[in-house]
Amino acid sequence: TVVSNFGQIASSLNRDVEHLLKYILKELATPGEFKNNVLIMGRKVSAQMINDKIDKYVKEFVICKECKKPDTKMVKEEKITFLKCQACGAKQPVQTRL
Repeated sequence: TVVSNFGQIASSLNRDVEHLLKYILKELATPGEFKNNVLIMGRKVSAQMINDKIDKYVKEFVICKECKKPDTKMVKEEKITFLKCQACGAKQPVQTRL
């Protein structure tokens, strides 16, 4: 399976491509690589499955739990990674074990 706009997806979510890549590959239990702005997976995966995993990623690592806006950044403080909202200022720890 090839996702030709994977780099654009990560960019529009304002997230590092490597973080999104690790999450998607782990969730889909498939090998893959990111080359030339394209994600190439080692097995057939339906578009619906990919979209579901991206939605799950957005809920976990992009949307603010307080105000529900996507204006967040991932910030690392000491050994803990937080989701910091640029809109309301809320800060929640996120799971980083990918």
